[in-house]
Amino acid sequence: MKVLKFGGTSVGSVENMKTVMDIVTDGEKKLVVLSAMSGTTNTLVEIADYLAKKNKDSARFVISKLEKQYYQTIREMYHSEEIIERAFMIVEDCFDTIKSFTSGEFTENGEKNILAQGEIISSNLFNLLLIQEGYKSTLLSALDFMKIDSDKSADQFYIEKNVCKLLEENPSADYYITQGFICLNSDDEIDNLQRGGSDYTASLIGAAIKAEEVQIWTDIDGFHNNDPREVENTKKVDSLSFDEAAELAYFGAKILHPQTVLPAKLANIPVRLKNTMNRNDEGTIIRSQTGSQGLKAVAAKDGITAVKIRSGRMLNAYGFLKNIFEIFEFFKTPIDMITTSEVAVSVTIDDPKNLDAIVMELKEYGDVELDVDQTIICIVGNMISTSEGLAMKVFDALGDIPVRMISYGGSDHNISVLVSTEDKKRTLQAISNHLLD
Repeated sequence: MKVLKFGGTSVGSVENMKTVMDIVTDGEKKLVVLSAMSGTTNTLVEIADYLAKKNKDSARFVISKLEKQYYQTIREMYHSEEIIERAFMIVEDCFDTIKSFTSGEFTENGEKNILAQGEIISSNLFNLLLIQEGYKSTLLSALDFMKIDSDKSADQFYIEKNVCKLLEENPSADYYITQGFICLNSDDEIDNLQRGGSDYTASLIGAAIKAEEVQIWTDIDGFHNNDPREVENTKKVDSLSFDEAAELAYFGAKILHPQTVLPAKLANIPVRLKNTMNRNDEGTIIRSQTGSQGLKAVAAKDGITAVKIRSGRMLNAYGFLKNIFEIFEFFKTPIDMITTSEVAVSVTIDDPKNLDAIVMELKEYGDVELDVDQTIICIVGNMISTSEGLAMKVFDALGDIPVRMISYGGSDHNISVLVSTEDKKRTLQAISNHLLD
């Protein structure tokens, strides 16, 4: 069985929903993971923001507007009066849940409940569409099998046990429909896998059921060798290894959620990226084979802050770096890049939430300098760190661009450079002009 995930754009209209139905209903059993319809999650975030600010009138206005849009979608999507009635009941129930949070105090738990309604609606509507057209389709609630632990990590044992149980209980179905993104937490409250987490849902399910392949369907043909929003004439990459895809996803390639690769890699299940609007294109296949050597693609990650700690106490000392890293660990702030010298260490972070507190702690160990509005440019390929002359080519390509940091040799698949965000576009273009075919 294959697992197919369709993003918000893929199910963003009645026409697109029907296109997805045509892709799914090829006679082979499959499990389908759906995001919320395009624009819905942003609107639900807007509603939650209004409620958090105690602006209930604005929240009610946006809720009413979105509800009417869904009722119109139902009228356009179905021709069966029975199915229309069932769809209205589902949407009404979801919006009753949303409206319930316009009374009383609004909490983080309320926000997560509101955000969950987008995937619940889209999956129910799509399942009803398949039933209307005579297909054997069953809805599986992600809240019955998708769970994270107290550390916000996927509870893979729980997921495998429960999703396999649900499949065994519904053997006659040809198509199983479920929600991406949403889950339960360790307290059995509704939670989520963060924005873009539907990819992660698909990968976790694929690993749990030993899927033949996990397919991520979006609105582009697969990974490109550069960011098509910043650089012209980019090319699709036909194949990547798991490690190469993980580097690209983590460092900014928007087509794939960064956590998606690991479950599939551990289970050795290929992941294919395909375009809903160009279904005959083979897309990009991600698997264990490394493929050809050399550079494959580049990605960019914005919103980076560089933190430099300079101290004479580093010289010929041990334990200094341990103390520095423990500060970031205490504040649960991941580090992307690291460079060191005899008297200084520089790191980059993408979460500035606790930056002020981190800086206060770091000042006990030396002078602290910050560079904000930075971008990590990640150059990805196979065996980069052992390719002769490759570093020289990278430095030549970036000869007239101020580079704040360089990370090279820590991975066989990645050279990372840190530049000011204002230099991002010309950095990406320079790499395309000099290094990518």
